[in-house]
Amino acid sequence: MTSVVAQSHFIFGLRTGVSNNLCFFDEQTVVFPCGNSCVCFNTVQRCQRFIPGSEKSQGMRSLAISANRRYLAVSECGEKATITVFDLQHEQGRKRKVLTAGDMLVEEFVCMAFSPDSKYLIGQTGGPEWKLIFWLWEKQKVLATVKTGNSNNSVTQVSFNPYNNMQLCVSGTGVFKLFRYSEGALKQSSFPKVESINFLCHTWMTEERVIAGTDTGRLLVFESGDLRREINMAAKAVSTTTEAVLVSETLGSLQQFFYFLFFYNRDSPNVPRITAILSYSKGFACSLGSGIVCLFEKNEEDGYRRSKEIQIPPDPYSNELTPAESQEIDTMCISPAEETLAISTDRGQLYSFSLSSLEINKEEHIHFEFLLQPFHSKSITGLSVCIRKPLVATSSLDHSVRIWNYDTKVLELYKEFQEEAYSVALHPTGLFILVGFSDKLRLMNLLIDDIRTFKEFTVRGCRECAFSHGGHMFAAVNGNVIHIYSVTYFENILNLKGHNGKVRGIEWSLDDSRLVSCGMDGAVYEWNTQTGKRESESVLKSCSYTDVAFSSDCKTILAVGTDLTLKEIQDCQVLREVPGDEVAHTAVAVSHSGRVVFTGTSSGTIRAIKYPLPLQKEWIMYQAHCGPITKMVITFDDQFLFTVSEDGCLLMWKVIDKDGRELKSSRQIIHTEEILVTKSDLEEKTQNMLELKMRLEELQMENEYQLRLKDMSYNEKMKELSDKFTQQIESLKTTQQIMKTEMEKQEREHQKSSAELTVKNSKEMKDLEVSYSQKLIVEHERYQDLQQKNQRMQEDYEKQLKDAEERKVQSLQELTQLYEAKLQEKTQLLEAQQQIREFKEIIKQVEEDEERKIHDIQIKYEKKLHTEKEINTNLKGETGLMTQKFYSLQRQIDDRCTDINKLKQERQRLLGLIRSLESDIEDLKRQISGHEKTNQDKDKTISGLKKKNQELEKLKFVLDFQLNELKKQTEPQQDDITEKKERIHQLEEELVQIDHSNTQLKLAVSDLRLKLRTRDKEMHKEMQKVKDLETHLQRLKSDLHNCVGFIQDPRKLKDSVQTIYARYVPQTDGVSDIQRAFGRHRDHLERTVNSLKTRLAKSAEEHEKVYVKIMKENVSLITEINELRKELRLVRTQVKDYKVQLATFKKSNKSLWDWPEPTLVQKTKTLPTGLNGSSGGNTGGYSPADLVLKCMYTYWGELDASRN
Repeated sequence: MTSVVAQSHFIFGLRTGVSNNLCFFDEQTVVFPCGNSCVCFNTVQRCQRFIPGSEKSQGMRSLAISANRRYLAVSECGEKATITVFDLQHEQGRKRKVLTAGDMLVEEFVCMAFSPDSKYLIGQTGGPEWKLIFWLWEKQKVLATVKTGNSNNSVTQVSFNPYNNMQLCVSGTGVFKLFRYSEGALKQSSFPKVESINFLCHTWMTEERVIAGTDTGRLLVFESGDLRREINMAAKAVSTTTEAVLVSETLGSLQQFFYFLFFYNRDSPNVPRITAILSYSKGFACSLGSGIVCLFEKNEEDGYRRSKEIQIPPDPYSNELTPAESQEIDTMCISPAEETLAISTDRGQLYSFSLSSLEINKEEHIHFEFLLQPFHSKSITGLSVCIRKPLVATSSLDHSVRIWNYDTKVLELYKEFQEEAYSVALHPTGLFILVGFSDKLRLMNLLIDDIRTFKEFTVRGCRECAFSHGGHMFAAVNGNVIHIYSVTYFENILNLKGHNGKVRGIEWSLDDSRLVSCGMDGAVYEWNTQTGKRESESVLKSCSYTDVAFSSDCKTILAVGTDLTLKEIQDCQVLREVPGDEVAHTAVAVSHSGRVVFTGTSSGTIRAIKYPLPLQKEWIMYQAHCGPITKMVITFDDQFLFTVSEDGCLLMWKVIDKDGRELKSSRQIIHTEEILVTKSDLEEKTQNMLELKMRLEELQMENEYQLRLKDMSYNEKMKELSDKFTQQIESLKTTQQIMKTEMEKQEREHQKSSAELTVKNSKEMKDLEVSYSQKLIVEHERYQDLQQKNQRMQEDYEKQLKDAEERKVQSLQELTQLYEAKLQEKTQLLEAQQQIREFKEIIKQVEEDEERKIHDIQIKYEKKLHTEKEINTNLKGETGLMTQKFYSLQRQIDDRCTDINKLKQERQRLLGLIRSLESDIEDLKRQISGHEKTNQDKDKTISGLKKKNQELEKLKFVLDFQLNELKKQTEPQQDDITEKKERIHQLEEELVQIDHSNTQLKLAVSDLRLKLRTRDKEMHKEMQKVKDLETHLQRLKSDLHNCVGFIQDPRKLKDSVQTIYARYVPQTDGVSDIQRAFGRHRDHLERTVNSLKTRLAKSAEEHEKVYVKIMKENVSLITEINELRKELRLVRTQVKDYKVQLATFKKSNKSLWDWPEPTLVQKTKTLPTGLNGSSGGNTGGYSPADLVLKCMYTYWGELDASRN
């Protein structure tokens, strides 16, 4: 046995495929399966406790926790399926009981549940039996079994009614049944027609109500096992589908209604599955499709309202192929205090959400948070550690590479890629990582928040890669070839060829001078990394090697493969071989101290074998993973062992000796804290820092300025308040003196009134005492009489009871004697019957004559028996009569007892009356004292109210004064507002003018640009002309130079001069004149256009000015018109008044004047037209009122003249 032991320390991962794979042990601890064990994780202390599975287990199938949170049930597959119950309150999870199905051959238990009192346990077996087993688990006793499903109707969940230990619910595909345990059997209590519905989950809401979720996204409510309604998931309220209800009325049966409900919603596209449902005090929570949990709260109408929606957040590091929010929720659980909701998903992730923050959080989108860390969801293919940092790198078939910190137990970095990651290797410094993909091998930088590629190598499908211990080289495997690259130059130094099959494992020696490799061809080669030659080899074609490692001194090689043995190889020979059992080794790791060798197996277990290797099967085996172990690594200080498996879990083991102490390593490794950061990121961060500093300084300045302003304002307010309070104090002192005088007066009055009341109360008390004492005497006498009667009745009843008992004893003695006599007779008859049977046997041997005689004897005895039976029946009737008499006597006795009890009750009632009367007296006394107290309290309240009234009057005075001040303050502000409005109006007019000028300037700029373009074109043309002229000059010079050569020959000279003249002197044509004329005409047109534009701008400005003047005149005219209309209305009212006055005047002076009435009307009609409402009247410069008066005077003058 080894002196070094591995102890499970921490695990990263979640085992999927286990039903109910997450539950709360307490408010801070969750339990979930991982590898081949259950993990108790404390979310606050971030520590784990392990409950290992059984050795012969083929995998966990389901979990269940008891209602008191003490016991955990784990079902495991195997040759014979078992359920193990653990005690969670014990530190190491002590195993309590192991339950089996008895004589039945069961391969697995699909789901389980504890009863509410944690005494009973139910387990649902898988196919083909599909039986539900009911245990009294502490005694390992099977109480009942029942068949719940078949091959077509599988069961997915079982549960106890939380309000009843004896009622169960079973649901699945086409299955929804309620069972009740009674008389030693499970009996089905409901028979709903649900053959066509696939139930995925259910939960109990009340003692009778169960809500079930289906694969078509429906929530069905069952009451007492019968379908009652469906919860509408779309709306935020619970209702039955009205159309379905109408159809149910026409169909006339619940079965047809249920089928209609199913076919009504069956064809809806993209229906989300309800995979988990959970009830709690406020309502229930259920999963709605991928990554969404809906919370439903109870309604006043005994329904449920959809209140909140919690989603799995999108992962910024995940690729587009597998978004995090598309995960399906497997299990939901809630903490005992209902503060935290936790979920597990089909990709092996754990999330949580704080329900206590739900009321505070008013955001539309609420998201879950990771409960522990984001885990791998598929098989882990690569594992690597570095020297300078406490980091572990893993790669997986889920397209991700993750960097874990094993000191802090935190996921430092992770990134998802488009391709699957086959292998991974960390640089010894921990700053770089090498990852093998299907298309390329990529060397990446480990930045502060990203994994970024900076070099790619054309190594396809690299299943193995490793950095040298010095970090200056790395080896990568491509099929059966090993490539060695330089890290400094990124050049391929060597290609190691020799394997005939795929290379499965490589490892560098400590000095990086050698490399060992193993392959599927059964070969183990040791390579020289300087020359590329093989130094040693060991080939065993019958074995396919899976992993290889150097010993601690690098002198020997350790290899494992498919031949189930661990081999130690040295100098091309196998030195030692550790024989194995039925399980193959898949990985090997050697401690740097050389004391122990760890191997991983295909069953997921780990073996610790001492070194030097033993010859026999001596090792310590640990339960680790639920799948074959793919990689295992020991840290360089021999403190930790890391193992990964196809189950997607990373398990961290602490390597200690048998005494529990850490191993002492010769190497002292100091972990560094350097991090790679790119220049661009640094610049961005520094820029952000500078901006934030600037912003901070600005905010500080603003805050200081505001603080100063506030100090100033507060000081002013303090002065004002101090002045106000001094005034108030003086006024309060005066009021206090007034109140004191009033209080003294009131006290005198109250003393007088209280003295009068005390006298009255004393008189009333005396009267009441006299009356109640008389009543008490009368009641006491009645009570004594009743007591005497009661005693007499008791004596009589006792005598009667004694007589009845004596009679009963005598009758019983007589009956016993009679029945004893009859019993003797019957015994004799029975003996006779036995003799008859003996005679029958003899009769068979005798002749026919004797048979006749025996027949006659039989007839005689049958008659006798008949008579005896009749006598027996008569006796039974007599005994029945006697029993009836006995029962009647007993009833009489019971009646007498009831009478006695009634008398006792009357006595107690009378005693109660006496007590109540006494209590009434005491209450009256208390009331009198209470009245006195209330009088005093009322006096106090009156004085308090008066004080409050005075204070309110003072407040009113203060508030009125403040209102006046505020009005005075607001008046100048309103003047400022009007001035500012006028200023705004002026600025708006200026803006309009500026816009017009801008548009004109834009037009001018566009014209100038056009001119510039034309001038540029002309310049280019002129430049081209200059160039052409220069070329002409050069040609002319050359021709002249040639012509000078003919000076001696005048004819040739003449000819050459003529040719030069003809060539270089242009012939005058009319084209140039036309072009000049065209240019002049264009210049003239441009000038006219510019002059017209300036005129247009000036005219536009003049028009705008005229328009503004007209608008102003219009406004003034409109105001004048409105004023004139107002004056007209006033004049009309005055005319009406004058008419009324004239009418009254006319009536009063009818005796003096006999002028007819129409004359006044005519005079009023001859008023100017402007007074009758028309605008065209000529008033002659008088106001309407003056004109009316003038008319009146003229009218009266005419009247006087006519009278004279």
